[in-house]
Amino acid sequence: MAGEAQEAPWPVPKFHFKATIGSKGEIAFQEISGLDTEYDVIEYRAGNSIDFSTVKMPGLRKGSDVTLKKGMFKSDSALFTYFSEVKMNTIARETVTIQLLDEEHSPMFTWTLKNAFPMKVSGTDMNAQNSEVAVEEIVLAHEGLTFEAA
Repeated sequence: MAGEAQEAPWPVPKFHFKATIGSKGEIAFQEISGLDTEYDVIEYRAGNSIDFSTVKMPGLRKGSDVTLKKGMFKSDSALFTYFSEVKMNTIARETVTIQLLDEEHSPMFTWTLKNAFPMKVSGTDMNAQNSEVAVEEIVLAHEGLTFEAA
């Protein structure tokens, strides 16, 4: 009936989230992608093996670059400023946290990027025939991604 509490669990919606870039603080983004990690696979076969296949084992763990997109605002150049701070091996690496929030704005899941730094920044594309907002993006490299459920 209407107004009764739901008993069956619902999947978590992915549209309510926040990102914090170390000393830069919380920045509102429209879209975040690349929150994945994987292992290289090492294949080995001994020359005297009677099996005509390889043995597979996990190798080094690596994470994808993380892309963050946000609307452009007249008085906000934070992403370009952050990118311009990169100098030959002197960038202050940051811990980046990305949190998926519940209906009460509390974190349900947290992804943490270790030693992240900007590797690419892109301004908006422009098209006189589209009625869309201007969106900029920054791509972060990092040295490891961890995941934690609240």
